[in-house]
Amino acid sequence: MLNILLSLYWSFLKVGLFTIGGGYAMIPLMEAEVIRVHSWLSASEFLDIIAVAEMTPGPVSINAATFIGYRLAGVTGSLVASLGVITPSLVLLLLLARILFKLIQNPGAKTFLSGLRSALVALILLASYTLGQSAVIDLSTAFIFGLILIASLLRPVSPLYYIGLGALLGLILFPY
Repeated sequence: MLNILLSLYWSFLKVGLFTIGGGYAMIPLMEAEVIRVHSWLSASEFLDIIAVAEMTPGPVSINAATFIGYRLAGVTGSLVASLGVITPSLVLLLLLARILFKLIQNPGAKTFLSGLRSALVALILLASYTLGQSAVIDLSTAFIFGLILIASLLRPVSPLYYIGLGALLGLILFPY
């Protein structure tokens, strides 16, 4: 049990440490650790956890770490994985809090942050593509994907409505 807890902490520490941009940018690295490196979950199980993590309140990265940790090692695993993913941000914020506000006013820092935002969008698109390969697998799932994509582009409302619509369509198109 200790071995899995140490692996969980280390894996999610790397996710938190090497990903700039937050939740969605963390998904590709989280996917690599959880599926490819450790084979803890299948791609479809990971996608299900990401979907639930998006629907629950809070940051998707912490929610996903909590769910994955719980799936692998119960409550202790959820605490360890969550702690792992937040440790780098917590330590950096504590160390940089004093100079952060001065640094943000620097023109060079603004340019740096513009580059980071562009990289973040690329990572989010990569995560969408990767997860989409596991989610859009037939005509029914392609229909749900297309309908919600078009609806969200034409009428931006709270994502909760689109999540609810997707769930309802899933119940209709995939009966027990």
